[in-house]
Amino acid sequence: MAIDYNKRKPAAAAGGDGGGPVSLSKVTLTKASPSISLSKQSGQLRVNLNWDARSPEPAKGGFLKKLAAAAARPIDLDLGCLYELNDGSKGVIQALGNSFGSLEQAPYIFLNGDDRSGANSGGEDMFINLAHAKDIRRVLVFACIYDGAPSFDQANGVVTLTPASGAPIEVRLDEQAGGSRMCAIALLEGGGGDLKIRREVRYVEGAQDALDDAYGWGLTWARGRK
Repeated sequence: MAIDYNKRKPAAAAGGDGGGPVSLSKVTLTKASPSISLSKQSGQLRVNLNWDARSPEPAKGGFLKKLAAAAARPIDLDLGCLYELNDGSKGVIQALGNSFGSLEQAPYIFLNGDDRSGANSGGEDMFINLAHAKDIRRVLVFACIYDGAPSFDQANGVVTLTPASGAPIEVRLDEQAGGSRMCAIALLEGGGGDLKIRREVRYVEGAQDALDDAYGWGLTWARGRK
């Protein structure tokens, strides 16, 4: 079932007269309600990835295990997306290869840096210029494990998509990941200048090329570094 973002009834502020400020409660996309539509939006859509920076300590273990846990590398997740525009151009936005994009020119998507240490409590941000929503055919938001954890199960990741007006939209990476290090989080599809956001939370074995194959993007991949 899809959520109609624009027909949600705002909750009145305390006082009950309906004339107070609107409560913009968070919307969470789930398996039961996996999609939502953004219409007549302007400004920027902020896409934020946040996670637990350190691997959880084992519940039991001797001194050496605790020492190893304390010395473990911080979990480093990378936020990115595959994009396709209505003119047929396609590509990837990610820190790997320094493909950070641009808001003012195609693809109208910008990745604001790379938190390599996991020390930034704000996580990583990507922005989509909704003034050019009519130029966007589809955007697949993804996260990959770059370092510090064997699986998404240890990262407690969450992605929040916040439009310029309206409630934040949350997608939690709460499915069992197995050993997968790549996750398709949400698919944004354009149509008539609006964007429809659909929860994916689909773990993929392999790297970005495997994600491409799973969604039929058709890019040519080469090894990169950051």
